[in-house]
Amino acid sequence: MERVKPKKALGQHFLTDESVASRIASTIDCSPELPVVEVGPGMGMLTKYLIQAKRDVTVVELDAESVEYLSNNYPELDGHIVSGDFLRLDLSQFADANGHLCVIGNYPYNISSQIFFHVLDYEDAVTLCTGMLQREVAERIAAKEGSRTRGILSVLLQAWYDIEYLFTVSEGVFNPPPKVKSGVIRMRRNGVISLGCDERLFRTIVKTTFGQRRKTIRNSVRSLIPSGVVLPEHELLTKRPEQLSVAQFIQLTNFVSDLRK
Repeated sequence: MERVKPKKALGQHFLTDESVASRIASTIDCSPELPVVEVGPGMGMLTKYLIQAKRDVTVVELDAESVEYLSNNYPELDGHIVSGDFLRLDLSQFADANGHLCVIGNYPYNISSQIFFHVLDYEDAVTLCTGMLQREVAERIAAKEGSRTRGILSVLLQAWYDIEYLFTVSEGVFNPPPKVKSGVIRMRRNGVISLGCDERLFRTIVKTTFGQRRKTIRNSVRSLIPSGVVLPEHELLTKRPEQLSVAQFIQLTNFVSDLRK
């Protein structure tokens, strides 16, 4: 088998530029001791640089044709190719003795947000996550408070990770070329052990407020407060969700939690 045909249904855009692949692989050099899980390796353009760096690499690939190609062309991956859906995997099984691992990939555009929500479910295990995704999504994940592009993933991920937008990749280095540019980000675990609030309610508030982002916080959290409870005046309630930092969302969560008691 010489080549794998990109499949639109799987959102496959195979990277063809060696220099870009090498540069993405180097984004995990800051944690050389961590085992690596690569998402959607395709034909292994990124994989080979991870192997050359002597990393402990496991690749997760849903496409059977790509799995066969990897098996035939990368003997170093023997026993380290997982044929399946990354979104259904228990990531802790790939961790080192300390329970930590790194996730990297040229992430399929059509499920990139789902991939990062899955990483978030293992925030204590995934201490480093890097890779390439649609530039708009990458910029949103890294967006700080006050940015119009800030969204649900921005806040939820930044609660647990320090996030850097590293560089932009043009459309012409893929087969087939996507219609948009790509962006490469790096997320490093920030050491936060507890948010200091009800973390389930924190998620609910972030999702609820961004789900009604044109409303002020006062109007969007009203549905989370018991009927008959009057919302007192509070500066945070006058803002919109993209204006709030992670710390302010934590403050808001504790404020709402007290009103619900």
